[in-house]
Amino acid sequence: MSISNDDALFLSKLDDAVYLSQKRGKAYFLSFLSERRQALAQAHFKSEGFEDYAFFGGYEGAERKVLGIFPYEPEEFPVDALEFKFRKVDKLTHRDFLGALMSLGIERETVGDILVEDGRCVVFVKSEISGYITSQVFKIGNAGVTVGTADPQTIPKGRGFDEKDYTVSSLRLDAVIAAVTGLSREKTKSLILSGSVSRNYECCQNISKTLSVQDTFTVRGKGKYILSGVIGETKKHRLRISIIHFR
Repeated sequence: MSISNDDALFLSKLDDAVYLSQKRGKAYFLSFLSERRQALAQAHFKSEGFEDYAFFGGYEGAERKVLGIFPYEPEEFPVDALEFKFRKVDKLTHRDFLGALMSLGIERETVGDILVEDGRCVVFVKSEISGYITSQVFKIGNAGVTVGTADPQTIPKGRGFDEKDYTVSSLRLDAVIAAVTGLSREKTKSLILSGSVSRNYECCQNISKTLSVQDTFTVRGKGKYILSGVIGETKKHRLRISIIHFR
């Protein structure tokens, strides 16, 4: 994984967090991290031989997660689940909720996953801002909402996923993306070269890059995918692959 200047600063913050946690003998919690930052942190800690950490996003399968560093035993993560209720006729979206929270001056790093369904939304946030949100939010867009504590056992399913099989000429990035998006190889090439595709949470503009089983790749505007397996080969020596698509 290539390291940018921002990544280098992030890794420096990780080292500072480990130092402070060990010096104080207390758990240290960072903010919600993207999947790429989680992967970056895991790789860094592995290279340093450091294992006293964990990620938690509020529920199993969360994408954005808080990083906790523990000098002794793991502690409870400072993550709250807030439930917003509204009329089902008010078709609110992920963007509506995120925009409303950002308009309050809340930093993106303090907000985790936002799961929306008809009439209800559950937002995972750092505990330090949950009281502020419940006291300040009465509307999302033009829709009235009530805010309370969510039951983590009954959260919305979120975007969900599908698993489908495809036949491709090879595991090249352009071949796989053309198959899953239904785009021509030429349009797929333009999409990759424009920087709209990421592989394992890193922008990939190499159209001939070979994917491996369990690689994660995202296509801007289309969603996130995982190459879950190579099923076999057709009589014409094309590959049958299984793809998980998170919508």
